[in-house]
Amino acid sequence: VRLEESGGGSVQSGGSLRLSCVASGNIYINLHMAWFRQAPGKEREWVVCIKRDGSPTYADSAKGRFTISRDNGKNTLYLQMNSLNPEDTAMYYCAAGPQVLIGKSCSWQTSDYYFWGQGTQVTVSS
Repeated sequence: VRLEESGGGSVQSGGSLRLSCVASGNIYINLHMAWFRQAPGKEREWVVCIKRDGSPTYADSAKGRFTISRDNGKNTLYLQMNSLNPEDTAMYYCAAGPQVLIGKSCSWQTSDYYFWGQGTQVTVSS
């Protein structure tokens, strides 16, 4: 599976961006998907994941501001980000992996995602 992100950019605090991730390969529908981010000098951080059936799990930092969705017919994953602040500045990565569950949730562990995109940069200025 190849993943390609787009939609990053520079916005002011309070602004919005919509990220997209297009997956090649017809096994996309059977995978859990996720967004991670990595700021300079920091470890990669999980943001949100979504199961095959569309049910999501959000990190606390994303709850109420970010919305993940997937269009299985288009092999595309989305991340709508609202109310952005400078702490959201990072490279955002799309990831895909087998249907690993933690309890009833998709996984938030980096090691459970086998396929990664190259990332798209999000910069939020104050």
